[in-house]
Amino acid sequence: MNNSVKPWGGRFKKGTDRKVEEFTQSIHFDRRLFRYDIEGSLAHARMLGKQGIISADEERSIRKGLHAIRKEMEAGSFIFDIKDEDIHMAIEKALIQRSGKAGEKLHTGRSRNDQVVLDVRLYLRDEIKNLLKLLKDLKRGLLEAAKREITTIMPGYTHLQKAQPVLLSHYLLSFWEMFDRDEQRFKDCQKRVNVLPLGAAALAGTSLPLDRNYVARLLKFPAVSRNSMDTVADRDFIAEFIFSASVVMMHMSRFCEDLVIWSSNEFHYVEISDAFTTGSSIMPQKKNPDVAELIRGKTGRVYGHLMAMLTILKGLPMTYNRDLQEDKEPLFDTLDTVTSSVEILTGMLSQITFQRERMEQEAGRDFSTATDIAEYLVQKGIAFREAHGIVGRIVEYCLDNRKELSKLTLPEFRKFHAQFDKDVIARLQPANSVNLRKTIGGTSLVMVEERIADIEKTS
Repeated sequence: MNNSVKPWGGRFKKGTDRKVEEFTQSIHFDRRLFRYDIEGSLAHARMLGKQGIISADEERSIRKGLHAIRKEMEAGSFIFDIKDEDIHMAIEKALIQRSGKAGEKLHTGRSRNDQVVLDVRLYLRDEIKNLLKLLKDLKRGLLEAAKREITTIMPGYTHLQKAQPVLLSHYLLSFWEMFDRDEQRFKDCQKRVNVLPLGAAALAGTSLPLDRNYVARLLKFPAVSRNSMDTVADRDFIAEFIFSASVVMMHMSRFCEDLVIWSSNEFHYVEISDAFTTGSSIMPQKKNPDVAELIRGKTGRVYGHLMAMLTILKGLPMTYNRDLQEDKEPLFDTLDTVTSSVEILTGMLSQITFQRERMEQEAGRDFSTATDIAEYLVQKGIAFREAHGIVGRIVEYCLDNRKELSKLTLPEFRKFHAQFDKDVIARLQPANSVNLRKTIGGTSLVMVEERIADIEKTS
């Protein structure tokens, strides 16, 4: 093949090896950027026309050709060829076939180096908007579940051991808070994504009289990049996005881990809908929480993309290097994974049944109100460390006598300290334990209701 057919082939005498073409091409995955490549090219053509760099007729011919190409690509009738290397070259080649010399002028004042960054920024800007909507849906689902389970009491855990009674609504709102922070992270990331790179050209800008601010207005970018070398080398925004996605996945994975454990017969705190579970190929009795497990598993894949992205970037000399072609597959798969995971978790959450009686029954077991007894003694004027030791001995007594705290009598309590009075018995009830925790952010009903009201007021 004569390399003169390639846009960059002027100085080459030998054709590109077929295996090299296969190895270096990215069109099999970057074709998803076609709408954004065409959107950017339309804006670039308008600017070239406005600046008198191309004629009005040439601009019209270019725009007509680009619209036709977009229509073909949307219809799925466009034929891609690996010889075109990437989506940019595929569109340019098709444009030249349609618009002739006018099409050859479209690339004036730009490089694939700034063009590809533009495409990715436009693409990621839209995808973040979509992801923010999905996160809002997930948060809304958690809020509605918290309202339904507003008074349900459950065991709170540390180290996967029963710790203290809490409201299930308080537990659900803890994940609302996590996903709210995730939403804020994406909004913050979006600010750094939303910067126009076009006009940086290969690395040094251009001597042609481009109007970058005009292109920014056309493409609705609130900011224009200020250093051409940084512009074409920058993939921080991709690494930042994948990090933010990794945190979302981590939060979903933690929630799913609880669902996996809680749906087991040993816990039986939740019943996940049949629509979000699967069976066993050999054991007919099984109902497996596979959806929750897959979200947990896919989290590791997103972490891998973050490490891949950071590793790609860590040793690159300035400015553009072909290594940066490897940024798209981690980004695309991260977006696909986090988007589908948020969607399916939202659906699964809406069809989970919480086993209220079982949770409340377990909430009062295993000395979960021991801290309440210690705090009771503190309110009687006893130092916390002394109170801690007293209650520890009470727990030891219960273990030796195979008793729950709730089964102890007032005379038994007074064996350990004279300050115990009959009002200590009420402290042993999980509902009373929960509702005594009225500090800001606590699990009491009044604090949970207050937080729900705040959320609804500001959402």
